Amino acid sequence: MSGQIQLDQSRVNELAALFNAAFLPSENTILCGGATEPLYLPATNKQPHCRIFFSHDYFRSALHEIAHWCVAGKVRRQLPDYGYWYYPDGRDERQQMAFEAVEVKPQSYEWLLSLSAGQHFEVSLDNLSGSFEPDRYAFTEKVIQQAQQLFSHESSGLPPRLAAFCQRLQEHYQQPPLSSELLVAAGRELLKNIDSNRVLKEQ
Repeated sequence: MSGQIQLDQSRVNELAALFNAAFLPSENTILCGGATEPLYLPATNKQPHCRIFFSHDYFRSALHEIAHWCVAGKVRRQLPDYGYWYYPDGRDERQQMAFEAVEVKPQSYEWLLSLSAGQHFEVSLDNLSGSFEPDRYAFTEKVIQQAQQLFSHESSGLPPRLAAFCQRLQEHYQQPPLSSELLVAAGRELLKNIDSNRVLKEQ
């Protein structure tokens, strides 16, 4: 078990080093692990760098927070947590739908980052104690469609920061470039896994 913890720690340290090398010079932003809860803080007089904190030392949490940072525009990156507020765990159906509407774009970015890093991905619904049980399959479909739209003929392509970091991850982890064909195949696999898990739970 200690070996696995050391491996995870090594991976997140490596990810943080990749991110900081890419974005500290250009965006004055660093990635920081070990936080109890994820948080984004802009630079201040006392803290010269913008900081993205991810939960504990989880690789997936780091990718999720990087995705949120890639979504946030220049104005929102001047605000703590980008000026957003989310309903906490324990949401009803209306609150969960509002949460998913906000989360579909960053989670589509997270999926692209995960593919670029060779990292397992599944959507995060974050409503373990809620009165409403979210539809994981339906939300995953929305995340897949959101990502695939970035590779459609009508799209201008990936946003610059997302494109730059996906490419850096692909080079480091020796993963293939993102493409429409790759997303179709990976999306089918995601949905297939959800169906398989659903069948196992029903047995």
